[in-house]
Amino acid sequence: MARRNQPITVGSVTIQPGERCTVDLEVGKLYTHTPAVMPVQVICGRQAGPVLFVCAALHGDEINGVEIIRRLMRLPALNRMKGTLMAVPVVNLFGFINQSRYLPDRRDLNRSFPGSPTGSLAARTARLFLKEVVSKATHGIDLHTGAINRYNLPHIRANLDDPETLALAKAFSTPVILNAPLRQGSLRQTAFEKKTPILVYEAGEALRFDEVSIRGGVNGILSVMRALDMLPKSRKAGFKEPLVARSSNWVRSPQSGIFRAQVKEGDRVTRDQTLLGVVADPFGEAEEEIWSPMSGIVIGQLKLPLVNEGDALIHIAQFHRTDLVADRVGTFQETLEADNHPFADLL
Repeated sequence: MARRNQPITVGSVTIQPGERCTVDLEVGKLYTHTPAVMPVQVICGRQAGPVLFVCAALHGDEINGVEIIRRLMRLPALNRMKGTLMAVPVVNLFGFINQSRYLPDRRDLNRSFPGSPTGSLAARTARLFLKEVVSKATHGIDLHTGAINRYNLPHIRANLDDPETLALAKAFSTPVILNAPLRQGSLRQTAFEKKTPILVYEAGEALRFDEVSIRGGVNGILSVMRALDMLPKSRKAGFKEPLVARSSNWVRSPQSGIFRAQVKEGDRVTRDQTLLGVVADPFGEAEEEIWSPMSGIVIGQLKLPLVNEGDALIHIAQFHRTDLVADRVGTFQETLEADNHPFADLL
């Protein structure tokens, strides 16, 4: 017999089983005296199950996740959900308003956890989010993109040494998974210390919508919810199991100039045989070719052609079988680009 779900309290609002509610958490006021709030939409299923939080715009200019959450919360399938879903489309309201990665005090919110109720604006925002959302969840998904002028191939970053986190990372079904080290002050580090499995979905570019990244994010969250038994299993064939990268490195510019890339995200590159690009001055008098120093798959790329010496240009992940990864990247992109892809009815 199915167990009835428990109510959940966010802020001063208690959401009962079978209810759906948006709670505005006040993070302070703008200097215009206008209240600044962090909206949290909560769906409390009738039957017991995990408590999953999904958040976006921890960096205020990373907006793909905002659209992912908007589409996710409109899906009829959530009406039959077990457990509880907490969706926070904009964590860093101040950065979102200013189209900036940072808060007004120039602090990185994702380096400010666990925060403090009496600290900087970033510390107070982090503390509020941790207290009202993260601490009440059993699992989490944090949605990100590349930084300004950097595009990330859709992939998952997680602590793969934890078996439960690894299983969820595979369930998300991106072609690539990175076993990323924990960073001090990050949401992922704090969740790890609280023993809350959390995935970071990296896809697309700051201040840009990318349809493949958005569709991949919605599908990935649904796949994780199915793996957690929050939703019924799908009868449709999913993507092949993703492959875990052994390591990843950025190739940097050997000189200042104008960069002309010769590869794109998802391309397979071979050590000393693949030309990644060329850097030249405006007249082409000082021109230098950049050959791949390793074999792997391109998972990130600088989109701005104007570079300084030492700038990160191409992010390459290394695998035991790059041919398999390249095939799965191609299938992932082609499937999600198609108007009749298997998840079109959900998106």
